[in-house]
Amino acid sequence: MRCWCRPAPALKSGAVCVAYETITGPGGGMGLLLGGVPGVPPAHVVILGAGVVGSNALPRAVGCGARVTIFDRNIDRLRHLDLIFGNRVETASSTAQALDERIPEADLVIGGMLIPGAAAPKLVTRQMVAGMKNGAVVVDVHYCVASMPGAVARTSTFALNNATIGHAVAIADKGWKRAAADDPHLRNGLNVVLGKVTHEAVARALGHDYTDANGMLA
Repeated sequence: MRCWCRPAPALKSGAVCVAYETITGPGGGMGLLLGGVPGVPPAHVVILGAGVVGSNALPRAVGCGARVTIFDRNIDRLRHLDLIFGNRVETASSTAQALDERIPEADLVIGGMLIPGAAAPKLVTRQMVAGMKNGAVVVDVHYCVASMPGAVARTSTFALNNATIGHAVAIADKGWKRAAADDPHLRNGLNVVLGKVTHEAVARALGHDYTDANGMLA
């Protein structure tokens, strides 16, 4: 249903494409609570890099009650964080072995590594990502995809279904035109309609002309 990677087939097919990430209104309540609740453990947040990105993400993750591990190659910087956060944070030297141990158990990985003047180091391999939990989230500041969730991870298919089933039923009952006309949030989810890109940000990012979906709902 997404058209970010290969929009041409969707445009040529005459399909109507609705993207989860551009539907508005669900309220974001389909993820794992970072701090957990009594009887349910908190999420494990792994932060790569203790620079500007990491040092800003760290207190927020700790403040949410998450279990946090932060990696960096600078031992002095890790020592400083130990003094500030104590046993609320696990600090770890950035080695391949340590990453192999922590990444698969993480619910949220935040990438904030930077070498000034050089390309950002690639610490998380495809094999590491493949070994992560279903629904775990990877947020890489250098990846620059604004739609990637950073607050909660989609850890449950049931939660996703609960958030979207109403839209699916509306489309099935009313047809896509009436359903989108009746629900502005669902209308925001329209990305491709009959060969036209109908989401402005998607059109801009992919270099296509934008067509307002409102004119296609009559």
